[in-house]
Amino acid sequence: MSQQTDREREFSEQEGIRRGKLGELMDAGQSPYLHTRFDLTHGSQDIRDGIQALEGQDVAIAGRMMSRRVMGKAAFAHLLDGQGQIQVYVRRDDIGEEAYLAFKSFDLGDVLGVSGKAFVTKTGEVSVHAERLTLLSKCLKPLPEKWHGLQDPDLRYRQRYLDMIVNPEVRDTFRKRTRIINAIRRFADSRGFLEVDTPILHTLEIGAAARPFKTHHNTLDIDMFLRVETELYLKRLIVGGFDKVYEIGRIFRNEGMDATHNPEFTSIEMYQAYADYEDIMRLCEQLISAVAEEVTGGTKVVYQGREIELKAPWPRLSMAQAVKNESGIDYFSWNSEEEARASLKERGVPIEPGASRGDCLAALFDEYVEAKLVQPTFITDYPVEISPLAKRKPADPRLTERFELFICGSEFANGFSELNDPLDQRARFERQVEERRRLGGKNATVDEDYLNALEHGLPPTGGIGIGVDRLIMLLTDNASIRDILLFPTMKPLG
Repeated sequence: MSQQTDREREFSEQEGIRRGKLGELMDAGQSPYLHTRFDLTHGSQDIRDGIQALEGQDVAIAGRMMSRRVMGKAAFAHLLDGQGQIQVYVRRDDIGEEAYLAFKSFDLGDVLGVSGKAFVTKTGEVSVHAERLTLLSKCLKPLPEKWHGLQDPDLRYRQRYLDMIVNPEVRDTFRKRTRIINAIRRFADSRGFLEVDTPILHTLEIGAAARPFKTHHNTLDIDMFLRVETELYLKRLIVGGFDKVYEIGRIFRNEGMDATHNPEFTSIEMYQAYADYEDIMRLCEQLISAVAEEVTGGTKVVYQGREIELKAPWPRLSMAQAVKNESGIDYFSWNSEEEARASLKERGVPIEPGASRGDCLAALFDEYVEAKLVQPTFITDYPVEISPLAKRKPADPRLTERFELFICGSEFANGFSELNDPLDQRARFERQVEERRRLGGKNATVDEDYLNALEHGLPPTGGIGIGVDRLIMLLTDNASIRDILLFPTMKPLG
């Protein structure tokens, strides 16, 4: 057995003391867990904001005791509630000797209800003068030490509740996360998009590169897969007559984890009938600009020390031109797949043996271009081989009317003029299934129902998927996706 550290022994002793206090309360019939409710009148911020009208008035607040300073017959404490912290002034003569002794025995972290009067101290701090205290819940484990807080990232992610108690900036980040998602929703609603819900459980394993999570439905006795996108169901709704639809929801991909990837993440997908990728690029830049302005107060944000200007419009640059600018290699000079692969081999850029010209262009883009796209930039005209759901460019069928948005060297959005030719789509799905099976997806299959929907006529349509988590990272200046997910995926302990 490993030896306990001094800190672990200290915590163990403190926990024993706290449990002893709880036992005494239980024996006296004063268990804090008997309370089923507390009549709140205000939150801490409500009192601060309304102190001119509330001073001298009765208020009732509740929260976690974060500090306490006893000075003989009087004491000050700070309570943390959902709105922040507020000071409480407790005097023995006001609450009685027995209640005052009980208050002095309370532990930091205990949840208290306080009834009293709002006032302002001589030093100008908005406070509550306690007339009655109620212990609503006992904190049996000590909180992290005040000055050092909770620093261990692994512990912070595993015990987010503790992270939120002791690190106020974490609570601020997640309040901002909610504001960002609400702003996205307001933007979409204001443009006439209809919010919908589509299935998370799919009966088919679809997609080429994205590996799905697999589960089993006992009643139907069939394998099912968590969705890797919402696209195909949303486009079915365009076929059905909804001209503008969107969904904000969780996506699941059984893939690697790093600073910008988590197995489950949030995206918004939007589809608009009678629009093309140019329309959708404008929609994208307007959405992100509007959300930034609403949430941060402007279109300039600082991310990891770099100022990013989100004001629309943003530059557009074809993938082939971007690659040529940075590497000198011209996609249009390749006359065969072999020539394309040889070009990458000369530069030492790794590529699969049977890679297509489109694959080679994408590999060069990853190698030479992506990391340099700091300010918002649309990269357009992707090769058809890597764009299975995008419409071909009429002037050059090797390319598609597709774009991706890059900011700070990361992809934020992917959109295109939707492929609505059912014959072309079938051929691309079949190639996609072959590729998926080559990568290990034994159950990969063509989505016949989606093809059936296309055969009924999908109008010209533009669509986009935006990574909501990455946008939140940008607008909250967080470099890791785990810092903007309340409960990121973690490997179990032990």
